Amino acid sequence: MLNAAARQYVDIHPEVAEAIAGNRPVVALESTIITHGMPYPANSDMAASVERIIIDEGAVPATIAVMGGRIKVGLSDGERDALATTGGAMKLSRADLAFAVAERRTGGTTVAATMMAAHLAGVSVFATGGIGGVHKGAELSFDVSADLDELARTPVIVVSAGAKAILDIPKTLEVLETRGVPVVGYGADVMPAFWSRQSPFPAPLRLDSAEAIARFQQTRQALGVVGGMLVANPVPAGAEIPADRMQGYIDAAQRAANENGITGKAVTPFLLAKILELTDGASLKTNIALVENNARLAARIAKALVSPR
Repeated sequence: MLNAAARQYVDIHPEVAEAIAGNRPVVALESTIITHGMPYPANSDMAASVERIIIDEGAVPATIAVMGGRIKVGLSDGERDALATTGGAMKLSRADLAFAVAERRTGGTTVAATMMAAHLAGVSVFATGGIGGVHKGAELSFDVSADLDELARTPVIVVSAGAKAILDIPKTLEVLETRGVPVVGYGADVMPAFWSRQSPFPAPLRLDSAEAIARFQQTRQALGVVGGMLVANPVPAGAEIPADRMQGYIDAAQRAANENGITGKAVTPFLLAKILELTDGASLKTNIALVENNARLAARIAKALVSPR
């Protein structure tokens, strides 16, 4: 829960605060998908749609962002729309979340920063599109997302469509295993690959219901096991782009990134934008479908966590 020292920097939306205080289900949502993941107006429409899905499932959405130096846990409609059209927003992770607050900046929160803010506020379930991970060529670039360490330290269940398919999925799974992060395939024995339902890589664990996922996390906490959990939820079959076709787009986007000298935090937004161009918009439709699917499952997990056992 929010401590006294952090309270001076954090604004919790009244509906979110009321739900937390009443032990009602709340689902955190990230905001880099708004600021860096999709073009306007698709980003604004998607954000509103995802919040509506969570409400329809009986939970309270809490989109998290930094606006003018304030950590926002839950946005008003006006704040969400303003964020969707903000130019020059920072992409915030653990390293620079406090910097943005101290310097009164505005930014979208990545998986890592969203987990931090959610945990501060007492929210334990988070829906996103895909997590960051180990980038291809990381043995030379050392480009490994802070999301992985955050999953190891912060007790938040993260529902995603797996690691983004532009990443090195087997190396990402290895790092998660080393960090002690359970990776659960939801109704699946293999890892989804973001835009595609399947990859060549087995899911380390499998559970088939929101109640089982909630029970697993509650058991971990009762045993004193530190950290979060990654739930890998395959994109709906009707919305996927098959992995073999998707790989050609990913390879072309990666070549373009290398040719343009794109590095660091700019890599993922560049690759996503290039893939959007190469797929003639199909990747965006799939992205929206998987985020909505993840929000639906996250709401059900949040409800299971607050239900009497």
